[in-house]
Parts: sequence; structure tokens; C-alpha cells
Amino acid sequence: MTVDSTAATGSGLDLSELVADRALLGRTSTAERVAAILRERVAQGLFRPGVRLSEERISGALGVSRNTLREAFRLLTHERLLVHRLNRGTFVRVLEVADLVDIYRVRRLVECAALRGLGQPPFPLDGLRVALREGEESAARGDWAGCATANIHFHQAVAGLAQSVRTDDLMRGVLAELRLAFHVMDDPQRFYEPYLTRNRELLGALEGGDALGAERMLGFYLEDSRRQLIEAYPEQYPAR
Repeated sequence: MTVDSTAATGSGLDLSELVADRALLGRTSTAERVAAILRERVAQGLFRPGVRLSEERISGALGVSRNTLREAFRLLTHERLLVHRLNRGTFVRVLEVADLVDIYRVRRLVECAALRGLGQPPFPLDGLRVALREGEESAARGDWAGCATANIHFHQAVAGLAQSVRTDDLMRGVLAELRLAFHVMDDPQRFYEPYLTRNRELLGALEGGDALGAERMLGFYLEDSRRQLIEAYPEQYPAR
């Protein structure tokens, strides 16, 4: 796949938000904590696919050693968010269509199963409500990148209904990886606005105690999203 040369350079990135993230590290800057911050920033779209990550700038912004940052890079490379290229550095991965197919396969297995496994209502839906409100507020501001982030938070909360720490960890990586593909949509409002409505409908079904209906809705939802992304993807990143 090819990447625009401007996008492939990280020199123009505004890392001021990373400076604010220093407070999240506390006194001990472990690689796991640094990786968690970078994973969230990838999920938010701060680092676009194909961008080279500058060790000097990022370690300086976070106030951590390069050794700690390199270990965080290794962790995120293992999670398929980054890729190391010999003598060139570390880059944010550019997904291929096969990656999207696999990501949506995992999403269907995990998210639909989380709804299927719900017991008797009322269900613990506060996380979904918070994420939906976040998306609606972002949409009202015309902040469609923020809406994309809120959508990821919504589906993380859906998976969280399984009440499994391991599932939560899995989906954090899967959804952060998916965020690498969202930028291909030329008209983000046209893409995200209907799914914001569908998130509201999904939450409504769960609030009404209809977990089976919500699972059915989610299945159609995921298939529509998968199809739209795959149709748009080759236009942005044609195979080499």
C-alpha cells in the first residue's frame, strides 16, 4: 500500500496533548502506561496511518526515557498498531482490507456475544449512555473526529457488558486498530451520523430489556459498517 508523503512524516504533529498526558503517568513511567496513552491517542486519531513516530519528540512530550518509549513501541507493535522498519524507525500501521475483515470478525464474535450473554434486565448501561452523549455533543459541534472516538468508546462499552477484564483488554486493541481505518471516509459526517442514530436505537433496545433485539440490530450494524469501510478503502490505499 502507498501512503501520502506528507502523512508519512511526523514532524508536523501537534504533540501538546501528549504533554498534558504526563499527569497520567504518575511518578513511575512504565512502558505499559506509556503504551496505554499512545494506544488511546491512536484510537483518537492523533497519529494517522503511515506516520513515523519520532522517539525524540514523543519521549520529550511525555517526559519519559527513550528506552521506556521503545518498550512501549514494542508492546504496540505486538498489538499490530505500529510497525518497525529496519533503519527507518517506527510507523503507525496502514491496514489492509484483510485486516478489516478480520477485525470485524472479532467484533461480531465479542460484541454480539456480550449482548447474548446478558442476564435479566435492567442492564448496566451507564458506559453506553456516557459514550452516546459524548458522540451527540461532538456531532453538535461538528467535530466528526470526536464523534469517531465516541463511537469507539460506545462499542468498548458494549463489549464491557461481558464484564470480562480479558475481553476489555482485547477490544481496546481491536478498536484502536480499527481507528486506523476510519480516516478513509472522505465525508465523515455522512458516515458517522447514521451510526450515531443507530447507537441511540441500540441503547434504547437495551434500556427496554430487549437484549435479543439489540443483538440482531448490532449484527446488521456491524455488517453495514464493514461493507462501507471495505468499499472506501481501496480508493484510498490501492494495493501495490
